Amino acid sequence: MARKKDNRILSLNPMRLKLVEKNTPRWIIFLIDTVICLGSIMLAYQVRFNFRVPEKEIEHWVYVIPTVLGVRIGSFFVSKIYQGIIRYTSTRDALRVFYTITTGSIVMAVANMGSYMLGKFFLVPYSIIIIDYFTTVFSITAFRILVKSIYMELKNPSSKKKEVIIYGAGESGLITKRSLDRDAGSRFKVIAFVDDDPVKSGKTVEGIKIYNADDDLEDLLRSNNVTQLIISIQNISTIRKQQIIEKCLPYDVNILNVPPVNSWINGELSFKQIKNIKIEDLLEREPIRLDVESIRGQLSGKTILITGGAGSIGSEIVRQILPFQPRYLIVLDQAESPLYELELEIREKYRWTQFETVIADIRQADRMRRVFDVFKPQVVFHAAAYKHVPIMEHNPSEAILTNVHGTQILADLAHEYQVEKFVMVSTDKAVNPTNIMGATKRIAEIYCQSLSRISSTKFITTRFGNVLDSNGSVIPRFKRQIDEGGPITVTHPDVTRYFMTIPEACQLVLEAGAMGNGAEIFIFDMGQSIRIIDLARKMVKLSGLTLGKDIQVEFTGLRPGEKIFEELLADKETTLPTHHEKIMIARVREYNFEEISKEINNLINLFRTQNNESIVKKMKEIVPEFVSANSVFSELDKK
Repeated sequence: MARKKDNRILSLNPMRLKLVEKNTPRWIIFLIDTVICLGSIMLAYQVRFNFRVPEKEIEHWVYVIPTVLGVRIGSFFVSKIYQGIIRYTSTRDALRVFYTITTGSIVMAVANMGSYMLGKFFLVPYSIIIIDYFTTVFSITAFRILVKSIYMELKNPSSKKKEVIIYGAGESGLITKRSLDRDAGSRFKVIAFVDDDPVKSGKTVEGIKIYNADDDLEDLLRSNNVTQLIISIQNISTIRKQQIIEKCLPYDVNILNVPPVNSWINGELSFKQIKNIKIEDLLEREPIRLDVESIRGQLSGKTILITGGAGSIGSEIVRQILPFQPRYLIVLDQAESPLYELELEIREKYRWTQFETVIADIRQADRMRRVFDVFKPQVVFHAAAYKHVPIMEHNPSEAILTNVHGTQILADLAHEYQVEKFVMVSTDKAVNPTNIMGATKRIAEIYCQSLSRISSTKFITTRFGNVLDSNGSVIPRFKRQIDEGGPITVTHPDVTRYFMTIPEACQLVLEAGAMGNGAEIFIFDMGQSIRIIDLARKMVKLSGLTLGKDIQVEFTGLRPGEKIFEELLADKETTLPTHHEKIMIARVREYNFEEISKEINNLINLFRTQNNESIVKKMKEIVPEFVSANSVFSELDKK
């Protein structure tokens, strides 16, 4: 069972808590401040005369004390420092006290000058004013800090507070600590700062020692009951963040991240803004360097059509295109609600009006012709497709109608309307396909590639693996299973996948689209493949749970059409480099357009038969490397 959040008030009697949290009347605070001022002026005399105040000076108290108290009370009324809630005293409140007392002391010093000029005597000796100034500032500030400390100790005893380490001892780290201190309900105690700068090691910040992140972090985690580590550094590299997270995971430490400064509320960090690290932070890579000028040249001032525009990839392509100032944007999808949400986002977040949302099915040729006829797009990003492998295994006729026929309709119209570039989003499952979805995407690739060789339109294919957090992907499913208490379901203990973040994938799509000259199939550097079981373990740890104790893993077996290992290139394929280190061109078999078009038309015509066996058999003829893993269709390979 998943661990429940602890919402209890820590061992605090309700009546006691009510007494602590009840606001003290403001007149009592005003009276206490006044008494402190009285004690300060009398202490100033004692200090000035070494605790032996002459009788003559005591006689002067008859006008000195009323003068001092009068000035202090007047400054209190002006600044209203007594109106603050003492138990929530902050640095800002301490500054107000400082300014108030400083102003009052300056007034007394000026009055001193006036009394001397008029009557040749000092109203209050300057030495007394100076001593009184320091004792008053200290005493009033100390009073507020003491009340706050007592309140926080009563509400959150130190022995019950959760131990926290802050990574980053700079300004952001200091602000993070203060936000924790300010939040009375946080129940956290900062026990250490860790930092990469060796110069800071051994020093202290607000009484908290700074340790070296490389040398001391694991020792701190082993020797203390640390429950949280907060990454406060603003511009930390992806690799460094991953190193810190990996060090913490074995110790069941919950890792949080301070958001960028530009998202702080009114320039102040709120504890509620400090969020848990996401699994994406462990898998992401260094930011991609884009050829921005080349992309701008391809997109700026152009009319652009995005199919599947409301999906995970399509909607991110929309977001990344907007900064390049297209002339007009057509976002096409058949999913009404997601399309409406994206329309609101474009209008409200991006303040963009030069766009149209179109409800349409790419399989309807007449509807697609109308779109091309009205908008006359110059660039098309084709991201509409059926993508879920197990579902397509049972619905091959629908897979060919959308992934093959829908692509054919769009590609033919792009050729007819002389679109400049047509960029198709494909998948690694098109390589040596073992499932219907992968085979249909490979056939769509073949059609676009062969059409490009006889067309003025540049048809470009981009092929990449799984996209983190996309609709229906493994991470949202694991998150949901963890929230529900498990079990987490994994198909096979050895199954691995390549992963890429949605923004990274879309950036590479734009870059490939800009560099493409037609007929290329671009593949992306997906990094290292990741075992899905390892991904599940890390997600469980990041959730503060223990695998096998709080939540279980179940192996369900490979689903129809699934591989254990994904590939990005077929066995006989090789790659050519491009100017971008993360993008390569796959060298694949070339097809004659007339011949392949005839074969694909025959495949599409089989839709009317609704004979899945005939459809799959024809797909295997077009894509000989297609070896179905579905037991129903694998028999065809033996015939």
